[in-house]
Amino acid sequence: MIIAGILDTFGGAIEFIFQRRPSDAGTVEVGGLGEIVNLAGNHFAVSFLAIVISIAVSVPIGLWLGHLGRAELLAVGVANVGRAVPALAIIGFCVAFLGTGFRNLAFALTLLAIPPILTNTYVGMRQVDPELVDAARGQGLSGFQIVRQVEWPLALPTIFGGIRISVVTVLATAIIAPAAGLDSLGTPIFSEEIYGDEGVLGAAIVVALLTLVTDAGFAFVQRLVTPKGLKVVAREKRRPRLMPTSIRRVQHP
Repeated sequence: MIIAGILDTFGGAIEFIFQRRPSDAGTVEVGGLGEIVNLAGNHFAVSFLAIVISIAVSVPIGLWLGHLGRAELLAVGVANVGRAVPALAIIGFCVAFLGTGFRNLAFALTLLAIPPILTNTYVGMRQVDPELVDAARGQGLSGFQIVRQVEWPLALPTIFGGIRISVVTVLATAIIAPAAGLDSLGTPIFSEEIYGDEGVLGAAIVVALLTLVTDAGFAFVQRLVTPKGLKVVAREKRRPRLMPTSIRRVQHP
């Protein structure tokens, strides 16, 4: 019975996504592909804007600090603050002092997205082999050229790791956009009395799919921009290593 109830609710959630239905209150019709697309569009737009701004702010600062090898406490502190302060507290603070609306919510989500990107960019730069940097400097490359041609390409996997963390965090947090006066996929979730259990589950399914697709998109971009040499090294590390023939013979006479 329990499994049948779960399957029935899941089927109702899928139906909610594609077909309009009377609300639980019986006053309006809710759901359907048109409403879901509209809510998903708002959800993605405010999240994407926050991610773009956070990348534009965090990556240059992280590259600069990582190249200089300074302000490690700043990078660690930003990461700790990002983990310690709840997302709802950040949005509540921005709503209280800046007001509601698309731009204010995007600003709050940007504050949420900055710590992982800034920290990973700094860490990625500091993980670059110092001997490679010294060799590039010995060949006469300027500081900017070293960052662009040596450190930045080698740090890209770590940088994208931070970006993907921020993408997942922001898309998940944008569910609470209705608290900031913006309809998103969180609207059905926070209005269960109108949308019902099927609406809540249907919106949650769409949020999960949107998050997975966006993360996969960034993963694809990461593979495109990662230097071929790093890809070869990664494949070699994943490849199982066989024992030398002489050792195998000793172990198996």
